Amino acid sequence: MVIADSPKLKKYKKKLSFTKTPGPSNKKKKKLESLSFAIQRHHTSNLHYDFRLKMDDILKTWAIPKGPSTDPSEKRLAILMEDHPLNYIDFKGTILDDEYGVGEVIVRDGGTYRNLRKENEGDGLSMADSFDDGRVEVWLEGKKLKGGYVLKRTGKKDSVQWLFIKMKDDEANARRKPCRTETKSIRSDLIINRMKRKNLDDVSLIVRKNNSIPQHNLHKMM
Repeated sequence: MVIADSPKLKKYKKKLSFTKTPGPSNKKKKKLESLSFAIQRHHTSNLHYDFRLKMDDILKTWAIPKGPSTDPSEKRLAILMEDHPLNYIDFKGTILDDEYGVGEVIVRDGGTYRNLRKENEGDGLSMADSFDDGRVEVWLEGKKLKGGYVLKRTGKKDSVQWLFIKMKDDEANARRKPCRTETKSIRSDLIINRMKRKNLDDVSLIVRKNNSIPQHNLHKMM
């Protein structure tokens, strides 16, 4: 079994249960465009959205309870999760009962992004340095979401609580409600409530129960 060898994936690998179902990290390492992102709609006991940004050889991941917004006035809580392997960017399927992240997952959106801080001549920070600085600014080119977004850490450097905020630009739209009206996967015609009735053959990750959200009890924040 080959598991991605990045030291950044230690927390992720500890939660895997490969004895039941092979996970994405068993496969050949996925080749992605240099700056890729995905948003996965994840229906556990409470619905949330996993926002993933490719940074170097891993996916930085935040769980957004209310999902992304196109309204700059809305500040959405985003909980920093463990890093994930690149193969996870297009994961869809049903995570079985009594396993990590139990529930249905669809790829709600995805595409490429630009690092806005690097493009700023007065700033010029890389994605890794922006993350360490606690402020990530990206321009998304997804199939659904487009435009500038900011991820801003709240509290101290080790805090897992961030805010996900739409920038004021031509793609901003206070009336649009993407999480309510644009529920289909970009990979198929599926929506979450249909997956419970459909036996998917491409389930690619089985991991332990109750760790989809870190121990900070995300459910209380929803």
